[in-house]
Amino acid sequence: MASGPQFRLLGPMEVRLAGSAVVLRAGKHRALLAALLLRPNRVVPVTELVEHVWGDTPPARTRGTLQTYVMRLRAALGDPSLIQTAADGYRMRVDPLAVDAHRFADAAARGRAASSSEDLVTARKAFAEALELWRGPVLSDVPSETLYSEHAPRLTELLMTVHEQRIDVELALGNHADVVPELFALTRDHPLRERFWAQLMLALYRCSRQAEALEAFRQLDRTLDDQLGIDPSAELRALHQAILVGARELAAPVVTREPERAPASPLRLPDDIADFTGRSWHVERISGLIAGGSVPIVTLAGPPGVGKTTLAVRVAHLLRDRFPDGQLYVDLRGYALGAPADGLDVLSRFLRALGVPPDEIPPDADEQSTMLRSLLSGRRMLLLLDNASAPDQVRPLLPGTASCRVIVTSRDDLRGLIAMHGARTVPVEVFEAQESASLLTKLLGPGDHAELASRCGHLPLALRVAAAYLAGRDDVSISGSPIELAYAALPPAPQRLFRLLSLVPGPDFTAEAASALADVDAEGLLTVLAIARLVVQAVPGRYRFHDELVRYAATLREESDSPSEQQASWAALLNHYLRGVERCAELLYPGIVRLPSSASGPAPRISTSAEALAWLDAERPNLIAAIRHAADHGPAEMAWQLADALRGYLWIGQHVGEWLATAHHGLLAAQKSGHRPAEAAMHANLGTLYLRLGEYARSVEHHDHAIELYRALGDKDAEASVLNNLSLVHRRSGDLAAAKDALLRCLEMLRSAPADSVSTGLYNLGQLAVELGEIDGAVEHFSQALALAPNADSHTYLGMALRLQGRLDEARTHLDRALEIGNVPAGEAETLENLAALELSSGNTEAALSLASRALSLVADGGDQQVATTTRITLGEIRRALSDLDTAADLYEQALATARRIGYASGEVRALIDLAVVLRDLDRDADSRSAAEQAARRGAELGLRALENRARELA
Repeated sequence: MASGPQFRLLGPMEVRLAGSAVVLRAGKHRALLAALLLRPNRVVPVTELVEHVWGDTPPARTRGTLQTYVMRLRAALGDPSLIQTAADGYRMRVDPLAVDAHRFADAAARGRAASSSEDLVTARKAFAEALELWRGPVLSDVPSETLYSEHAPRLTELLMTVHEQRIDVELALGNHADVVPELFALTRDHPLRERFWAQLMLALYRCSRQAEALEAFRQLDRTLDDQLGIDPSAELRALHQAILVGARELAAPVVTREPERAPASPLRLPDDIADFTGRSWHVERISGLIAGGSVPIVTLAGPPGVGKTTLAVRVAHLLRDRFPDGQLYVDLRGYALGAPADGLDVLSRFLRALGVPPDEIPPDADEQSTMLRSLLSGRRMLLLLDNASAPDQVRPLLPGTASCRVIVTSRDDLRGLIAMHGARTVPVEVFEAQESASLLTKLLGPGDHAELASRCGHLPLALRVAAAYLAGRDDVSISGSPIELAYAALPPAPQRLFRLLSLVPGPDFTAEAASALADVDAEGLLTVLAIARLVVQAVPGRYRFHDELVRYAATLREESDSPSEQQASWAALLNHYLRGVERCAELLYPGIVRLPSSASGPAPRISTSAEALAWLDAERPNLIAAIRHAADHGPAEMAWQLADALRGYLWIGQHVGEWLATAHHGLLAAQKSGHRPAEAAMHANLGTLYLRLGEYARSVEHHDHAIELYRALGDKDAEASVLNNLSLVHRRSGDLAAAKDALLRCLEMLRSAPADSVSTGLYNLGQLAVELGEIDGAVEHFSQALALAPNADSHTYLGMALRLQGRLDEARTHLDRALEIGNVPAGEAETLENLAALELSSGNTEAALSLASRALSLVADGGDQQVATTTRITLGEIRRALSDLDTAADLYEQALATARRIGYASGEVRALIDLAVVLRDLDRDADSRSAAEQAARRGAELGLRALENRARELA
């Protein structure tokens, strides 16, 4: 990346000068700057600039008005030399690689060149570098139709081409399984782009998913016919034919695999600072210990504000080539005003960064720590654990392998790490006088800075704040604490914001959160604080405090702001967080019933489900910290309301550790406040979580508590809902009698409830009857549900039961009707899977294969895994009917693994039985008997008599 100013146009416009963000609020200023940046170092004529800025309605004094805009833009950028005046226009004097649009084109060209020379690893890195630059639609907040029409189509087309070229490289490297989820998304978002479909078909075929590859072609064929009235290209038709016959040229390449690397991660190193100064001995010493010796851990110990983090980050960047498997970074917040970073959260983030699927991360910290050590074994990685206050914060994160090294920063020497783990401490003191002078020269220019450095105590943090205070003030000197002077020099509004921001319990905050907290438009005030170095904009749009500055701000707040104002600000911040979570819930999981909310006012600006997910991902640490702080310090209702509103997101993202923490904090807050409805809701929340974890005894315990509380409150609807969920826990654990009892109690309570609620109970009772082999009872329950709620689900379930009863024509009628009505992906997949099973029963194997493949494509990648399990079993039966026994065995084994992972008991038994059958067909008699015996044993445990008997016959 080029040094100096940085400009971003691939998404909302961003400008960074000397590491600080410059906000251009005027849309015409953004349009003017974008017009100049898109043609760097070239004169852009006045006529073109006027067209780009004003369109068809230029001002009366065109040239004079444009000159005024240029003057204001120069002032905003702080460097008049960036925009040069020419005879007939203006020129932006800037390195093209300082503009992300040009850097993107450069990286794409490097990728193409490397690919042409068959340097696939370099090509992959270059293409990935190009794609990482995109943050949204190009020029998304630049109000210029001419600029957009001139540049957006070209850059967007290049983006699509880079996606295609990178995936070609991944396929050539044999990474076909890795790109399938991405290709599903690309074909969904760009359904007419045939190259993505061709890549998806090839990747699926190489993953032994031939049926899905063929279905992808049929789906494209339908789409092209419906929307354009054309057929797929000759190239795609040839690929389709090659897949049909299993052509050898489609086989995956044989490549020498590199050691497994950690994927790109949000936990990678913070940016290195451009004006790093001094510390040459420290850099050499730390580098030598980490890279050259046998020291596994180096602790940088020193007072606050001495620059430990900056030094650690510099060394980590210098050593990146020595640790090719990546770096992990975390701020442990050991000395923060609020609670330190939660250990479960940190471990979970590390595991996700190392590629562990969310649903495979255990909820227990010890198990997570063991998994982390196992994943790091054999890797060459560097871990930077920042701001640790005690050895116990660090120990669960240690890799335990000589190939991985650790840098820890702390105010203490953490002697426990020295004694037990062989750590070496490198003390970090204040700057030498020469280092202080060098830094001040970089920040303020040449001069005699000895007295200023002395007044700052040669402390790097104080030196930077002092330099920011003195910048542009020739007649001012430092006569006290630089931080105190910097604060005193601020106008009242940013002073007040600085004080109130110390209330933020999490690691960072946005301008929106700051505005809610202080009841002001905080964006400009934050810019003032950032210029004064009192806050830092760590990444665009997100700010944070140094620990010492937040403590100073908190001291000022206690002295200057009344308790009522502090409480009002804290409540306003929580209200902002709750409104944000509620807005995301409306977009992501509107069907989940939530506790009544006390939040009011406008929600954060979130318009789409993608924006909602991004907002929750970014704010998750702050939300968890807010819930914990509200539980401890009040207002208590915010703790349980936030925890309740957040549970849908935690379920979707499978953030098990965070879910456990927030539910417990919400429960404790409700119990302390004696708020029985909230206490019941939190017990139900924990019951659902423990069901997700397969800890059925704990799940039953929390569900029972919730039922008892709702009964005491006289809330029959809520009690019935929990009973319905409890029945699922008993079904998953194999206690089918208890499951049936819970469902019957649920239905008894729902006699006068809305039809949808009663039908849900009947669905579950019917499914339980299917598992028990009571098909006549299932038909009766599903028929009653259909009469109450004639929707897609009720038609699907009745169709399934009728099929099992042998009434195929009636079953088909209901299943076809379900497809006509439409459903969510999991519901549609269930319908298609039942139609596939029906076609198989009728001897129509090709139709069955097509239907089952469509069903699996809807749920295989991140969808409902219980439906995916059932669909794989049906696909296995179809493959067996087609004499493709190896593929059938693979499908049954996949279904078995998923069923066991999610605790789907009857699915586990069905998969074992079918696996036993196909293993027998493959003449693997011993393996077949073993699978059948396991199925019989498990069927007996679960009370699944029909399945147990069939398994015993096989055994």
